[in-house]
Amino acid sequence: MGAADSNEPIPLLQLGLPSPPVDDDLVDSELPAKAAPNRTGNAWTAVAHIITGVIGSGVLSLAWSMAQLGWVWGPLLMLLFAAVTLASTFLLCSCYRSPDPDYGPVRNGSYLAAVKRNLGKKNAWICALLIQMNLYGTGIAYTITTAICMRAIRRSSCYRKDGEDDRCEFGSTQYMLIFGVVQIFMSQIPDFHSMEWLSVVAAIMSLAYSTIGLGLGAAKVVGSRVIKGSVGGVSASNTMQKLWRVSQAVGDIAFAYPYSMIVLEIQDTLRSPPSERETMNKASLISTCITTFFYLSCGGFGYAAFGDQTPGDLLTGFANYGSHWVIDFANACVVVHLIGGYQVYSQPVFAMVDKWLADRFPCSSFVNRNYTLKFPLLPPLSLNLERLCFRTAYVASTTGVAMVFPYFNQSAAPAMELLAKASAMPPILCQRDLDGAFLVRQQLRWDPSWAPLFSLWSEIALSQLRGW
Repeated sequence: MGAADSNEPIPLLQLGLPSPPVDDDLVDSELPAKAAPNRTGNAWTAVAHIITGVIGSGVLSLAWSMAQLGWVWGPLLMLLFAAVTLASTFLLCSCYRSPDPDYGPVRNGSYLAAVKRNLGKKNAWICALLIQMNLYGTGIAYTITTAICMRAIRRSSCYRKDGEDDRCEFGSTQYMLIFGVVQIFMSQIPDFHSMEWLSVVAAIMSLAYSTIGLGLGAAKVVGSRVIKGSVGGVSASNTMQKLWRVSQAVGDIAFAYPYSMIVLEIQDTLRSPPSERETMNKASLISTCITTFFYLSCGGFGYAAFGDQTPGDLLTGFANYGSHWVIDFANACVVVHLIGGYQVYSQPVFAMVDKWLADRFPCSSFVNRNYTLKFPLLPPLSLNLERLCFRTAYVASTTGVAMVFPYFNQSAAPAMELLAKASAMPPILCQRDLDGAFLVRQQLRWDPSWAPLFSLWSEIALSQLRGW
């Protein structure tokens, strides 16, 4: 980004700075003392990163959430949480540069860097611990989900060949090991700046299985010529049971949208001009619209197709309708998407460890020396011994923990869901404080219209806790 005309000063929070600094002079608050990364991203690569991180296989369970809430509150809450997430993301994007959101000389290249700069070291340490727990738990959950999908593909093939008998029951350990080996290789991707291609592929797969889910639902509705469901949702035997299910549905929808922990990491990959904030806001708007469309479509068509009998996994509901190859393809798309999704949520952990080691061992060749490997017909691969050892151990640990849950009985999945959502709650509340700190830093006058944006996070927390 070139220097601006000196005749057109750009104030930085009324600090009197004459013009935005040139790009080479910017300070990266989360980088060790070495060359800054080559930022080549644009709005569409950011969209790919966001969709990979946000639209997970959980989109196929939103039909169940819609069934609990009914035809009125289900769509309304999806639109509400989309709007709140978008507004909060816009505020968070403004924390990337400091002190000015467009031309500030300091970059906050990660969520933790922004927390440290705006809320202090103490809050940063607490938030760091909770974020790493969430990211680690996400890696475990992705490993488990991948194994379930791979096992479902093999079971489907066995059913078509031998019929439904005991010989079609398979374990999941081998599939977890396969996923772990793949992730060991994928984890050698140096950083977020080098994985644009992986996010593009994963985003395409995410949109593919989401399209299959809504397509199967739409086909069933058109075929039966009946739109099932009701305004009040699935009935329950008593008020407490209804409250429990509604709270869980609200929590599932609420946590299907936020991606605050990776916003600044994605924004740090963008080139300028235009400013990173402008590009990221555009990408966030596009991604939220795409996400909301698929959430409403999958949830709506799934509920319309099954009514009160809507399953927790939309693909499972269509398994008995003769669409085996379509469901197998959708499960394969989920597997490919989770390969990319695992990296999206692991790269922030890798970046934090790489920075910590580089700061403390600046002269260590084990930490800082890169080796270039060249293969025929492939681009050169940059290999680092520290990355090789730590990232291999990290992947092995997530795979090992996932294997502890035997055969994925009914208690395993809720336990993993509880771990991930419990560790996600404090970072979300931390984002509320971070957004508030940005407003104060910008010297904006408080307006009552801001109150719902901040207070709603507490309501989300309470609704999810009731859902547990």
